[in-house]
Amino acid sequence: MTDTTAALGAAEPVTPEFPLARKCPYQMPPGYEGLRERGPLSNVSLWDGRRAWLVTGNAEGRELFPDPRLSSDVLNPAFPLLAPRIAAQREQQMAPPLVGVDDPVHARQRKMVIPGFGSRRVNALRSEIQRIADGLIDNMLSAGDSADLLSSYALPLPSAVVCALLGVPYEERSYFEERSRHVLSSAGPDQAELAERSFTEILRYLHDLIGRKENEPGEGLLDDLTAQQLAEGTVNRDELAMIAALLLVSGHETTSNMIALSTMALLDHPDQLAVLRADPSLWPGAVDELMRFTSIGDTLVRLAIEDIEIAGQVIEAGDAVVLSTMLMNRDPSSWEKPDELDIRRAAGRHVAFGYGIHQCIGQNLARAEMEIALSTLFARMPRIRLAVPAERIPVNAAYVLQGVSELPVTW
Repeated sequence: MTDTTAALGAAEPVTPEFPLARKCPYQMPPGYEGLRERGPLSNVSLWDGRRAWLVTGNAEGRELFPDPRLSSDVLNPAFPLLAPRIAAQREQQMAPPLVGVDDPVHARQRKMVIPGFGSRRVNALRSEIQRIADGLIDNMLSAGDSADLLSSYALPLPSAVVCALLGVPYEERSYFEERSRHVLSSAGPDQAELAERSFTEILRYLHDLIGRKENEPGEGLLDDLTAQQLAEGTVNRDELAMIAALLLVSGHETTSNMIALSTMALLDHPDQLAVLRADPSLWPGAVDELMRFTSIGDTLVRLAIEDIEIAGQVIEAGDAVVLSTMLMNRDPSSWEKPDELDIRRAAGRHVAFGYGIHQCIGQNLARAEMEIALSTLFARMPRIRLAVPAERIPVNAAYVLQGVSELPVTW
């Protein structure tokens, strides 16, 4: 220590701001390399100045995800928030079901809906997913030699599938598709009101739909929940509408972004795409690698309700904790050359779907949709390519969900 340092005192370490915006929609944001070098746990500063623990280590994250000492209760006044619009939702006492509650509420809600996303039900949908994919590609091919892949394929495919699964009339999809995008992709303070209004309108639509299903039952998951759980009093109408809204919004918005970003990544890695075209049996494993590589749901937030010792640090009760799935999925201690896309990689230990009790309910469906959508697209459009340079494709400036607002392609 020099005399000058001794006189001034030891400098406080810089606390980086978080989240960081991506420049490339499927790559780490600039600055993530520095965060990764700080170790598996480090301190960051959130938008409101609150300090938080950032978890970047894969092993540490997988240990913390299921830890009951970390709470997901968004309505707790001490719960950390990533954006102003989430604060606005909390003021309305709108706790996202499943993802924003703890047990026993979470366990009850999950038990109600998880049968609708089991392997048997998803496998029964595969032929319908294939039919939808082929029909959308037929439409694109017949319309010319270029299209916006997001609006023509990546969005309508999962939208149609989740409508079929839930029992939502597909012809009414235009009402909620745009509103869903506002809910998950609005980031700035000026967009908080738009996101809140969009979610309220989706809830209003679903309240009406539940009423219709009470009088005219169908065969979807929402019909089952209405006829059983609502009728038996296990869930009330408001909670059922919230659960349906979460499944509807996340069920098509997340997968549509994954299809779009995976397409971009593969077009930017023609060597990997060539391997898949030569051996289509690699597609299921490639989907997991693309999930690891793109990590579209990057930031998951928790509140410590008890002290936790991990990685030589002490997370104290009341501390904010942010788990970065992108950084966990790019952890060099878990993945060899983690910043490279390698579709032959055994990527099954990624945390792109989360981990533990809050792991994504729809992951089996998402995998099936991605596998069918991507393999069909590249098989039927062998000359597909971006219609504009990749750096000109607009990136959603959101932290809840990474994606693009359009994806111009030609063939």
